[in-house]
Amino acid sequence: MEDMDLHHMFSLILILVMMAAGITAIAKKFDRPYPIALVIVGAVIGLIHIPVLEPLIDFITEGEVFNFAVITLFLPALLGEAALKMPFSQLFDNKKPIILLAFGGTFLSFVVIGFSAMWLLQLTIPAAFVFAAVMSATDPVSVLSIFKNLGVNKRLSTVIEGESLFNDGLAVVLFNIAAFSLLTYAGMGIEGVGLGIWSFIKVVALGLLVGGATGYVASRVTRYFDDYPLEIIFSIILFYGTYLLAESIQASGVIAVVVAALTLGNYGAKIAMSPTTKLNIKNFWDVITLLINSLVFLMVGLEITRIDVADRWGLIFLAILIVLAARSIAVYTTTLFAGGIPAAWKHILNWGGLKGSLSIALVLSLPRDFNGREDVLIFVFSAVLFSLVCQGLTIKPILNWLGVNKQDKGFRTYETLLAKAYRYETAMEAITRVKDKFRMTETITRDITADYERYLEDIQEEMEQLFQEHPDLKAKQQNTVRRHSLYAQHEAVERLAKEDIIAGDVAEHVTEQIMDQLAELDSEH
Repeated sequence: MEDMDLHHMFSLILILVMMAAGITAIAKKFDRPYPIALVIVGAVIGLIHIPVLEPLIDFITEGEVFNFAVITLFLPALLGEAALKMPFSQLFDNKKPIILLAFGGTFLSFVVIGFSAMWLLQLTIPAAFVFAAVMSATDPVSVLSIFKNLGVNKRLSTVIEGESLFNDGLAVVLFNIAAFSLLTYAGMGIEGVGLGIWSFIKVVALGLLVGGATGYVASRVTRYFDDYPLEIIFSIILFYGTYLLAESIQASGVIAVVVAALTLGNYGAKIAMSPTTKLNIKNFWDVITLLINSLVFLMVGLEITRIDVADRWGLIFLAILIVLAARSIAVYTTTLFAGGIPAAWKHILNWGGLKGSLSIALVLSLPRDFNGREDVLIFVFSAVLFSLVCQGLTIKPILNWLGVNKQDKGFRTYETLLAKAYRYETAMEAITRVKDKFRMTETITRDITADYERYLEDIQEEMEQLFQEHPDLKAKQQNTVRRHSLYAQHEAVERLAKEDIIAGDVAEHVTEQIMDQLAELDSEH
């Protein structure tokens, strides 16, 4: 490693990219989840010791290289891309289960795994809670890729993705406390508990503030440009700059990136981005995240083969059971308070809470002299391998068995008609803009506009027929319309109160009625 020149290092990285791209392409060709294929192939390559690939494997599995690649190089991009494309309205609509799972579920899992690891695995207090912290985070990449292929309910995907966006950040904060401060706080008694809680709140709050500030600034700056290559560069700077800035002031870099990307993807997109920019930013990050995910999962497969599990099978099996039990307790307990979560969804949230590269990267970052480091490494690597391979391979059959991937009858037809209607309406708006901009006469655009109007009339007739055949589908769409109507009413009443047009108590009474109606719609849905 010390004698490796940059040219040779680049050659190894290029070989890794080629391997990852090839495996991903084959997996996609045969409609298989590529993250799991990459982990399996990586593990096989690491076990059979191919001489030509030994320098590559030695380079990738070197602890500092893997840690830097995953935490500093890959994680900001992966989190930023996911948050950038997440509509805030979807997060808001599902805020209760997301908050309960990401905060309550993560902390509950942390406590359960920590004490269980102390008693059953005989780990030291710091080692037990380090294991708990890295096992409390979920990595839904492979599950979400399956969901997209099967067309699973969007709300369920939103809850899983929303949970993962925030619980990664909390897990990193808990990891740092457990690894470097837990014994100090424990030795201080009640005062130490207070300091630990304050440290946790401070790191999370600073992350929220930094992310909100950088996301807002980036959104305002982007407003002055209509140049998508430049705006893509701004998004890169935002993700990595926010992460490094937050980490430099001991805030949560993960939470900061998520908040910054959410701000740019919603507020920034609304005030600053043209349709062309939105499309190109999306396409750019789609390519980057596909490449990163391919590299990460192949590296995980290679890294896992470096652990020595001799004579540890009993403890490894127990560690995996502890992680599975803690996830079950966290999911089924917190979702009791969420409401509106079907039992089948809870099972998917439980079994779909996969562990991934972040867990391995965090545990590899432990100091070499950390007491219990090797034990924690073995347990974490084994749990991640079980999670990605066993849980990842069985999630699709479980989805089919529970019927989660079954959509409402007629829904696919409705989506097709809706897409066509939106397409033609947008085309007509574009024609109007072009006509006004270039001072075109009605004669030029009349025939084209008339064609689109006929298409829309035909679509409207087909929708009416579809709703007659599937009343449940009509009721579901009406539910959505009513919900958004109530949101608009809520904003209108708040605006009247802020402008002193109506009294505060009147506004509060009316908004309570609106929220009650929203709650009724949610229960019906």
